[in-house]
Amino acid sequence: MQNAKQLYTEYTTLLQKAADINYASAVLGWDQETYMPPKGAEYRARQLATLASMAHELLTSEKYGNLLHELSQADNLADTERSNVRLSLQDYEKNKKLSPEFVEQMSKQTSECFNAWIAARKQNDFQVFAPSLTKMIGLKRKQAELYGYKTHPYDALLDDYEKDATVAMLDPVFKGIKQQLPLLLDKIKAAPQVSNSCFHQYFPKDKQWDFGIEVLKHMGFDFEAGRQDISEHPFTTSFSATDVRITTRVDENNFASMLWSCIHEGGHALYEQGLPEDQYGLPLGSPASLGIHESQSRLWENCIGRSREFWEYFYPQLRKYFPPKFLHVSLDDFYKAANKVEPSLIRTEADEVTYHFHVLIRYEIEKALIEGALDTKDIPAKWNELYNRYLGIMPADDKTGVLQDVHWSHGSFGYFPTYTLGSFYAAQFFHQAQQDIAGLQEQITNGELAGLLQWLRAKVHKHGRRYNSEELCERVTGKKLDAGFFMWYITHKYAGVYGIAE
Repeated sequence: MQNAKQLYTEYTTLLQKAADINYASAVLGWDQETYMPPKGAEYRARQLATLASMAHELLTSEKYGNLLHELSQADNLADTERSNVRLSLQDYEKNKKLSPEFVEQMSKQTSECFNAWIAARKQNDFQVFAPSLTKMIGLKRKQAELYGYKTHPYDALLDDYEKDATVAMLDPVFKGIKQQLPLLLDKIKAAPQVSNSCFHQYFPKDKQWDFGIEVLKHMGFDFEAGRQDISEHPFTTSFSATDVRITTRVDENNFASMLWSCIHEGGHALYEQGLPEDQYGLPLGSPASLGIHESQSRLWENCIGRSREFWEYFYPQLRKYFPPKFLHVSLDDFYKAANKVEPSLIRTEADEVTYHFHVLIRYEIEKALIEGALDTKDIPAKWNELYNRYLGIMPADDKTGVLQDVHWSHGSFGYFPTYTLGSFYAAQFFHQAQQDIAGLQEQITNGELAGLLQWLRAKVHKHGRRYNSEELCERVTGKKLDAGFFMWYITHKYAGVYGIAE
């Protein structure tokens, strides 16, 4: 038997080679959603499928499996090395359940599905998307069966994004949302409504873009290790901690669309840039989970970006960018406008209270699709029914309704619940940060965000996948996930915005 050091070197070489392939694929995926010409779709699908198959073959090879099993028996590995091997072995055993043919088929279907979604949005017609989505759902059901599950097929897909999450865990979370948030929403509806008309004026694209870049720089986003572009649906992707890409979208008649997308995706990007470079391609160089990832974006977007303290510093800057637009809008009115609560159709532009109904609706539809209780053709009707039930509104068309999210075209079934989990983790982390960082609120008021970023780097980013979400949360805050922190945060905040009893 080779010594452990030689084996570990062989392991890292192989795993980083697979990472090179996956990140090359990610570059092509980023290009597909930003700059690729429409006629490139067919061959891009082929290229992505080839790369996905190559990486899968490496990570499911008998050679790799034998290497991992040998390393798992070694007793002289460092703690970091043992953690990487343990997590890689878990990944290997899971990946082995999917054949190279299935992985290639899924990659091709993802490209086909994404292009069908783009076409459907342009035509504002879900039926253009439906045939490709039906194939995708069939593949995701097959994937769940290949992975295996104890109780519900959706559990197998959830685990890809939030390790150890299950329907049994999530159902009570969403039950709590259905019980508690409507009470707060009813109080807000009964109070005088705040105005956000200041966001709905004409704002030139270039000026919006420049302000977004300034905010990102102030948050600590390193433009020497990343960039921002425009896409149909804002997203973050990473090819290493030193090359992180984010996108936003700009609506010249709605300043909020660009603003919150920039801050939200910036939060994701800071996490990626904070992962340890020396663990490139290894589990400890990867994010803990999608829920933790979302906690970073929601913390920056909501706990910071929608806070009064943040705008104490940034509102004067904003007025310089758009002198006439906010001339007669006080800081207090702007802060309230940024936190207006009103049921709306677009998830990514929803306020903090109603946002979780958007996630709940997608969660219920996804579960039904994967368990076979809902057919693709019936998704628009179900979508509209649930929006009417939970938010009292109905989409006027498919583009503002069932076609608004890119996730299903990517095959990302099981992803949406991480948005709500992320908001809950964000509130709990931010509460702890306020305990740990002396004068944090004053720092934010002065535009000093480096202290918070350093805290997140030390508490969350540097650990990679060493801990699952619950373990990390307990390590950072001393407690497992507790939705009470989110309910206190949101109730306290909106009591101030709307002048209602807590």
